[in-house]
Amino acid sequence: MPTWERWLAGTVTVTSGAIAGVLFAVALAVLPALFAMPPSQYVYSHQLIGKRWDPTMPVLVLGSTVLDVVLAFLVPDRAWLFGAGAIALTAVSVVSHFCNVPINRVVKRLDPAEIPDGWADPRPLWRRWHLVRTGIAVLAAGLNTAALA
Repeated sequence: MPTWERWLAGTVTVTSGAIAGVLFAVALAVLPALFAMPPSQYVYSHQLIGKRWDPTMPVLVLGSTVLDVVLAFLVPDRAWLFGAGAIALTAVSVVSHFCNVPINRVVKRLDPAEIPDGWADPRPLWRRWHLVRTGIAVLAAGLNTAALA
């Protein structure tokens, strides 16, 4: 691989690794903390955390996906690895967009001081989908790392 292709491959390896790392950290540390909170504190914390993650993660995931697609065309002998990485990152995006983000929108609209009676706690469902996308993100990072080797 020429130097500039290696640089692009290194970049997608770092960005997909960052995605996997962030999602893993949320699963390992943030989710248990959010589950330990009473509903009002959870809603407030979820809203606070989302202010930074919500605009950042889609750019990172979609940017990494595009890099993987580009590399799949530029590096034919490793096209299947970069292509599979792109598919995995697309799956992360799909799970996020159709499963986690709708829950986030509902939580964003809540007033932490006014949690309604009979509130359906979204944390278990959100965690389930989060673990799915975390596993897929780890796979994408592994594929991109293998393509760099």
